Amino acid sequence: MRTLVFDLDGTLADTSADLIAAANHCFCALGHGDLLDSRADALTAFHGGRAMLRLGFSRLDVPWSEDDVDAQYPRLLQAYADDIDRHTRLYPGAERAVETLHTLGIATAICTNKPEALAEDLLRRLGVRALFASLVGADTMTTRKPDPAPYLAAVARAGGTAARSALLGDTETDARTARVCGVPLALVTFGPEGRGVERFAPDALLDHFDALPDLAQRLLPEA
Repeated sequence: MRTLVFDLDGTLADTSADLIAAANHCFCALGHGDLLDSRADALTAFHGGRAMLRLGFSRLDVPWSEDDVDAQYPRLLQAYADDIDRHTRLYPGAERAVETLHTLGIATAICTNKPEALAEDLLRRLGVRALFASLVGADTMTTRKPDPAPYLAAVARAGGTAARSALLGDTETDARTARVCGVPLALVTFGPEGRGVERFAPDALLDHFDALPDLAQRLLPEA
């Protein structure tokens, strides 16, 4: 079974505004107001909750430490869970493209560094959970991307094999994951970095989901 594994945040769906809002909820509760901007800081949002907290704290003219980040992280997760899909949308053409992959005999899976329960909830709310045969999140296993284990588990749980799989992502973490797993890599160009992701030397770039079926056929040719 040919399998295409998707990253979630910044690849399948634009989650940045809701992630930034959750981080700002923490800063507002501390009396600092909104320290992050949903547009300017979108790239940091796609690197996770702790990255957003570090960026916000770095903008304060007061000392802070990783203890402050650790203290706020559970609060960020709860704020995010409470309002996970206010602004989040699938990227244009994503749902149709995944459905087309299935008609081509290509299984689809999710491998994300978002906590599994949050990823499951978000995909259900977006109405696309049933389109993916497996989902492996940040806490599904004892390691997360770019460790190869989560990616390999996502492929296996979708009924595929690593030798006939490829990864679609948007960050250096995805590039490192594909490299360590020895699988083809495509990176999207509609995220905050645009075509800046070319520096990670992917096998292909995806400018719009309408082009995904043809791209997948090139990365995963039939035996």
